[in-house]
Amino acid sequence: MLDDNRPLTDWLPITKKEVEMRGWEEVDVILVSGDCYVDHPAFGTAVIGRIMESEGLRVAIIPQPNWQDDLRDFKKFGRPRLFFGVTSGCMDSMVNHYTASKRRRSTDAYTAGGHAGFRPDYATVVYTQKLKELYPDVPVLIGGIEASLRRVTHYDYWKDELFPNILTLSGADLLVYGMGEQPLREIIRLVQRGVPFDRLTTIPQTAFLQDREAEPPKNKNWETLELSSHEKCLKDKKAFAANFKHIEQESNKVQARRLTQKVKDNLLVINPPYPPMIEDEIDASFDLPYTRLPHPKYKKRGTPPAYEMIRFSVNMHRGCFGGCSFCTISAHQGKFIASRSEESIMKEVDVVTKMPDFKGYISDLGGPSANMYKMKGKVQEICDRCVAPSCIHPVICSNLDTSHKPMTELYKKVDAHPEVKKAFVGSGIRYDLLVDDYNKKNDGSLDEYLEQVVTCHISGRLKVAPEHTSDATLRMMRKPSFKHFHAFKEKYERINKKHGLNQPLIPYFISSHPGSTAEEMANLAAETKDMGFRLEQVQDFTPTPMTVATVAYYTGLHPYTLRPVYTARSPKEKKQQHMFFFWHKRENYQQIKDKLIGMDREDLIEKLLEDKKRHAKRETIKGRVKARRKGHKGRKKR
Repeated sequence: MLDDNRPLTDWLPITKKEVEMRGWEEVDVILVSGDCYVDHPAFGTAVIGRIMESEGLRVAIIPQPNWQDDLRDFKKFGRPRLFFGVTSGCMDSMVNHYTASKRRRSTDAYTAGGHAGFRPDYATVVYTQKLKELYPDVPVLIGGIEASLRRVTHYDYWKDELFPNILTLSGADLLVYGMGEQPLREIIRLVQRGVPFDRLTTIPQTAFLQDREAEPPKNKNWETLELSSHEKCLKDKKAFAANFKHIEQESNKVQARRLTQKVKDNLLVINPPYPPMIEDEIDASFDLPYTRLPHPKYKKRGTPPAYEMIRFSVNMHRGCFGGCSFCTISAHQGKFIASRSEESIMKEVDVVTKMPDFKGYISDLGGPSANMYKMKGKVQEICDRCVAPSCIHPVICSNLDTSHKPMTELYKKVDAHPEVKKAFVGSGIRYDLLVDDYNKKNDGSLDEYLEQVVTCHISGRLKVAPEHTSDATLRMMRKPSFKHFHAFKEKYERINKKHGLNQPLIPYFISSHPGSTAEEMANLAAETKDMGFRLEQVQDFTPTPMTVATVAYYTGLHPYTLRPVYTARSPKEKKQQHMFFFWHKRENYQQIKDKLIGMDREDLIEKLLEDKKRHAKRETIKGRVKARRKGHKGRKKR
C-alpha cells in the first residue's frame, strides 16, 4: 500500500509530465534501469539518482523501458545534457531470468506485481546498444552488479561460453564497478567542469577501453598488471583460470594494481578501487531523502515482491569478508566492512516507524552477512598488505576484530525504541564466527550476542548456511569444517532450552558445487537426517560471473592452484546430486537406492531409506483404507 498524501515530486521523475512539473527544460542525466523504480536505499537506481540529485543535477529515470517497440521509452526525455547511466538493476539479468537448470522464471521480484517479461536478457548490453543507436554522440556510463561482475573476460553459464568484457559487448563509454558512490561523485565533478568522457581515464574504480597498442594513462601511484588477453583465454582455459586469481586479489586489496587486458583492437583498463567508505561517506548515502516507497505509477500493478521483503528493513553495513567461492558479494561490495554510524541507523529506524502500514516490526537489522557490523582489522597496516580473499578462511585472521558487542548494543537500542515491538535479524548469520573452537578471538561477546538474537530477534526459526557436510568440498567453498556447525547447533539449542523456546534451526545447502561428488551428497543426506533435519532450504549451484567456483566449473581447474577439480556439469549428474536432498520423497526411493548400490555404498541404504520404506508402506495402507471408506460411503448413498 502506498502513501496517497505525498506529492509526486517527492520521487525522481519517470515521465515527461513529472519533469515539466518541476519546471525543467532539460535533464542533466537519464538513468535507464532493468528494475521498476523504488525510491529506497536498497535499490541501486534510487541511490545513484539521489546522489546525483545531491550534487545538484536534474535526474530522470527510465525504469524497465520497452526495448521491442519503436523505442519511445528511450526517447521520452530526449537527449540528456551530460550522459546516460545504465544498469540491469539489483540482479544480473540472467540470474533474474533463469534457474540453475536454465528454466525461465515465471516471476520477477524487482517488477511491480512480480510479473516477468519487463526486461531483456543481458539488459545492460541491450539498453546501451539501443541508446547508442538513438544518440550515438551521448556518453553512456554503465554500472550495477551486472556490469561490475562482467567487467573483464568472463564465463557466461547461459550461453556456455566465454564473453569479452561488457564494455566491448555493449559499446558503453565508461564502467563503474562495485558500490558506485565514490567514483560517481568524482565523475560528476569532472564532467560538470567540462571534462569530456574520453578523458575520464584516471578515476579509481572505473574501467574503459582504449587503443590496443597505446600505453595506459600515467599515474605515478599505480602499478599495472597485464592479464592474459581475451583471445588467449578463448584458446587456453588455464590462462583464463590464472587471470581470475589476479582479478580477485586486486579487487580486495587496499593498495591494488591497475589491470589491463587486450581484447580485439582494444586494451581494457581497470583502475584500482577506492578505499572502503568511511562512516561519514556511507552515512551520507543512506541519509539521502528517499521516500522509501515504490513510485505511485505502480499502484494498480502492485508492489514488487523484493520491496515487500525489505520495506521495513534497515541495512547496517556493506561488504563481506567471508570470501565464499560461490558468492559475488565481495566481488561487488568488497571484503572490507563499511559500517554506518549508530546515529544514522537509529535515524532510519525512526523513518521506518513512521512509514504507512508499519505495525511495529522491523523485518531485518542486517547486511550481506548479519553479524559483521563494525568488524575490521585491528592494525590497518596489516590489512594494507593483505592479499587473502577471505578474512576467516582457512582460519580467522588474528588481526580481525570479531567483537559482537557493537551489534548487541545496537540491537538493544532498537528494541528500546517506543514504536518498535520487535526487530528481526533476517540476514544470514555467519555461525562460524560464533563457535568458540573456530573463533579463537572470542572476547566474551559471542554468547551474549547469540542469546540476544535467539531471545529477541528470531521469527520462530533461525536460518544459517553450512552449505555442505564434506570437509573437502567445504574447503573448496572457503567454508569451515562441518564439525563447527555441530558445535553451533549444540550452543543454539542450549540457549533455546534455557529460555523455554522451541525455534528450529534451518540450514542451507548447495548441491553440484565444484568439488562435490554424488557420494559426498549421499553422506550429506545421511548426516543431516541423523541430525534430525528434513532439508528445505536447498539449491543447485548456479555459475555466475566473477567467482572462484564459476571459474572451476568452466575450466575444471582451481584458479589458485591450477589443479583439476571435479564438477558435476551434465543435467544427469546435477539431478543425481540434488535428489539426495529429498531422500524422504517416495518418487526418489528407487533412484537413490540404485545410485547407492552403484557407488558401493549399501551401508547408506538402511540409514537413508529403510525408514522411508516403512513410511511408504504405512502411507499405502492408509490410502487403501481411505479408498475403502470412500467406496462404502458411496454405496450407502445409493
